[in-house]
Amino acid sequence: MNPWNDNDLNGEQVDAIQNQGNVFLIACPGSGKTRTLTYKIAYELEKIRGSKKFVVAITYTHRAADEISERIEGLGIDTAQLWIGTIHSFCLEWILKPYAIYEPDLAAGFHVIDSFEREKILEEICKDFRTPRVTHWDCEFYFDSKGYHLSCKEALCDSVHAVLSKYFDVLAEGRKIDFELILYHAHQIIQQKPNIAQILSNLFEIILVDEYQDTKEIQYNIIAAILSAGSGLTRGFIVGDPNQSIFKSLGGYPIDHADLELLTKQKFIKKELSINYRSAPRIIQYFGNFNFHATKIRHCSDRSEQASLVTFNSAISLGNLRHEIVRLIRHSLDQGIRAEEICVLAPWWFTLSSMTRHLVVDLPECEFNGPGMVPFSRDIDNFWYKAAKIALTEASPQMYVRRLRWARELLGDLETAGVHVAKITPKLLLKYCNTIHLHHVDGLEYLEDFFGQLLVWLKADLTAYDSLRSHYETFFKSSRERIARLANDGATFISELAAFRRVFQNRSGVTVSSIHGIKGAEFDCVIAYGLLEGMVPHFSDANGRESAMKMLYVVSSRARKHLHLISERERPRQDLPTKVLMECDFDYDLL
Repeated sequence: MNPWNDNDLNGEQVDAIQNQGNVFLIACPGSGKTRTLTYKIAYELEKIRGSKKFVVAITYTHRAADEISERIEGLGIDTAQLWIGTIHSFCLEWILKPYAIYEPDLAAGFHVIDSFEREKILEEICKDFRTPRVTHWDCEFYFDSKGYHLSCKEALCDSVHAVLSKYFDVLAEGRKIDFELILYHAHQIIQQKPNIAQILSNLFEIILVDEYQDTKEIQYNIIAAILSAGSGLTRGFIVGDPNQSIFKSLGGYPIDHADLELLTKQKFIKKELSINYRSAPRIIQYFGNFNFHATKIRHCSDRSEQASLVTFNSAISLGNLRHEIVRLIRHSLDQGIRAEEICVLAPWWFTLSSMTRHLVVDLPECEFNGPGMVPFSRDIDNFWYKAAKIALTEASPQMYVRRLRWARELLGDLETAGVHVAKITPKLLLKYCNTIHLHHVDGLEYLEDFFGQLLVWLKADLTAYDSLRSHYETFFKSSRERIARLANDGATFISELAAFRRVFQNRSGVTVSSIHGIKGAEFDCVIAYGLLEGMVPHFSDANGRESAMKMLYVVSSRARKHLHLISERERPRQDLPTKVLMECDFDYDLL
C-alpha cells in the first residue's frame, strides 16, 4: 500500500515516486520537492527486501536531513534501513571510516578539523604573505577529480597556492583533514579501489540526491562510481532546480542530463515538477523573468486570487536604507503578516551583522534571527557543536526524533574518536542527557558543566582523545571571541543562556540572512537589498549575467505574497544597480 493518501500528491509527484528506474527530476520552486523526496524515501523503505539493504538520501544540509527524517517518522515508516545526511557525512561514514587503511595519508588515523581551526591555521600561515597581502578569506578552494581550484582574485593566485601548500603540510603533519579533504580522500579511495564501489552498490537499493544543482564534480564522481558499479541494481533519484545553482564559486553546478547518463553509465528518465504551490501568480510571473534554464513553472489555481506586491527601489540612499527596511517591515506587520514570515536578505554576510543590530534597536517590538544574534559558530563539523544541540534543546515529544538522531550522530563520532560506547544506545545517551539539570545564567558556563558531566558518565578523559580535545578547545575559544565581539557591538545579552537556547528553537522573529543562506526557505514577505553590480553578481564572477539571474531567481522565489527589491545608492565601490535587474521590464507596485 502506498504511504500517501489520495490528496497528498499531484500526478507529477506520484509519477516520479512510482517510477522504478533512474529518475532525473527538475523541480521548480514551491513544487513540493521535499514532500516528493520524503514520500519517495518512504515508498522505497516500504518495498525494501533484505535486512542488509539501505536507502541512501544525500541532502545539501543537515537541517534538510532532519526535516525529511522527521516527516518519514511521522508517516509511521521504520527508518532502520535509511541513511540520510550530507555528502560529507556520507563519505565519512561509508568510505573514510571503513576504508581509510587504503589511503596512505589516512592509514595511521585522522581527525576532521572544524572551520575555526582551519581559519586559525590559515591565519598563522598568511602572516608571512604581506606583498600582496593574503588573508584566510582569500584561501577558499574546492577539489575536483584533477586537483584543487581557487576562488580568489587572479592577482593573488600564486600567493594563495603557496599558502595552501604550507596548509596541506600542516594538516598532514597533524594527521588532520578539513571539509574539502573529506571529499578528496573519499574520491581517491573509491577510484583506486573499485571493489569498494561494488560493495556499496550491493548495500544500497537506491541513492537519492537532493539539490543536485549545488553538487560538485568530485561528488558526482563518487556517486556515479557506486551507481555504475551496480550496473542498474542500485538506482538513482536525482532532484533539484538548475536555476537555483548559485554555488558555482565553490564548485557546485547542475549536471546536464546527458552528462549524468554518460558518467553513471545508466539511463535516467527525465521528469518535472512544474506546479508552484508557494507563491502568488504575480510573484511567479516576476521570477519567471530570471528563468535562465527555461524550466516549466505553473501557478497553483488555488492561489490565483492572492493579493501580491512587487516593488523595486533604486533611488534610496545607503544612509536611509535601514529606515526604508524598517518601513517595509512595519507595513508587513500592519498587513497581518507575522514577524517570522518576514525575511531580510543581502548578498554579503558582512553587511548583515550591522543591519541586524540596527533593526533590533529600531524595532524593539520584534525579535530577530540574524548573524549578529548567534553566540557561537554553527560549525556542523565540531563534535561539541553537535553536543550543544542536545544540551540546549528541551526534551519534548516534538523534538524527540530530532534529538534521537543527534544522539546517534554523537555516538558515531565518539566511536570514531576511540571512546568505548558499544553498550550505549542513542536512547540511553539521550535519557542521561535529559537528567542533567543545571542552573547557570551564562551560556558557556552551562555548556562547560554539561559537557563535563557527560564526559564523566561516558568515562572519557578528554585529554586522551585528540580530536575531542581539539574540537573542545576550538568550540570554546571561537565562542568566547564571538561573544566578546558581539557584546562590544552592543549585544550585551549574547552571553546569556537564553540566547544560546534560542539558536535551536523554532524560527521566531524576522529572519536576516544572506541569499546563499536562505535557499530552501519561504516567507510571506521578502525584502532584499544590496542588489548592485559587484555584489549581484560578485565582482570576480566571470559568468556575471548568468549568476545574477540565478541569484535574483532564488531571491524572488522565496516570497509567497510580497517581494521588495532594493538597489541602494552611495555604497562605496558598488553604486550601480544590478544590470539584469534594471533590464527587467515589469510593472512594479508603489508602496
